[in-house]
Amino acid sequence: MTKKLFFRSSVAIGICLLFGFMGVIATQTGFEGWYPELNKPWFNLPDSIFRPILFLMYVLMGIAAGIVWSKGFYHKWVKTALYHFGFQLLLSGAWFLLFFGLQQPLLALLNIIALFILLLFTIKWFKVVNNTAAYLLLPYAVWVLFAIALNFEIWRLN
Repeated sequence: MTKKLFFRSSVAIGICLLFGFMGVIATQTGFEGWYPELNKPWFNLPDSIFRPILFLMYVLMGIAAGIVWSKGFYHKWVKTALYHFGFQLLLSGAWFLLFFGLQQPLLALLNIIALFILLLFTIKWFKVVNNTAAYLLLPYAVWVLFAIALNFEIWRLN
């Protein structure tokens, strides 16, 4: 691993974890009274599993972004890939705010569907730049699909 790749991956991981931390802050608002009272589907995960998985997803996303960034931001494909990545990261953070902070499961569901679509484009652009970076986003895509199902069921049940 080159110094440039290590540095850029570290910065990208830090940015991703910052968004994750902001999500945790938004989550605390909903966990104080609203979320525990909701009807949840049988496949709802306990918090003790949810957070480590999310942490791992943000680390993998950061590594993937660092790999793409290390190819040189001057290249139009790298810029396009990272712009998509940045927007999907914003939508990811917005989901926590909508679902837990504002307690709006329907708006959060629409947001996470848009996130998944944008994530597919991000994976496509990452693949143009580097296959490994694209493959590192696949677990997150599966996780987002799970979150869509969970979000939908919570909205439907309540």
